[in-house]
Amino acid sequence: MKNQTKPTPDVKTMFSQLESTLDLYFDKKAPAMPDSVKEALVKYGPYLTAILMFMALPIILGLLGFGAMMSPFAYMGGFRYGLGFSFGLLFTIAILIMQGLSLPALFKRQKSGWNLMFYVALLQAVQNLLRFNLGGLIIGSAISFYILFQIKSYYK
Repeated sequence: MKNQTKPTPDVKTMFSQLESTLDLYFDKKAPAMPDSVKEALVKYGPYLTAILMFMALPIILGLLGFGAMMSPFAYMGGFRYGLGFSFGLLFTIAILIMQGLSLPALFKRQKSGWNLMFYVALLQAVQNLLRFNLGGLIIGSAISFYILFQIKSYYK
């Protein structure tokens, strides 16, 4: 009798399964947004994101510089605090880069831009989970996924 093992799914398959599960709950089963709100989000959302990122850039650069300077001191509070601080910085940098990369595709209403924003929402959820920020994890993720999956059909 042969040992039959299940092939392990790759990352792309797992993200696809997660996306279809979230689509079921946040698009098909959730109450639908009015079409005018969806259209406004798709039309003006990338502009709003770009403006807010541009306005926040000096603050973000200052915080990242301050964070890099203070990082060694975070480890003085213990390895757990220092590691949490370092992971927070890494997650923040990754989220900002992915948001910036998604903007051109969002302006063109391409699915690749929506996918990047989906990954940003997932990264934010993981960041909240690692920080034990349950309010941000539950409420923030639910709002992000609801908006993302309500406007998903506008991206091709």
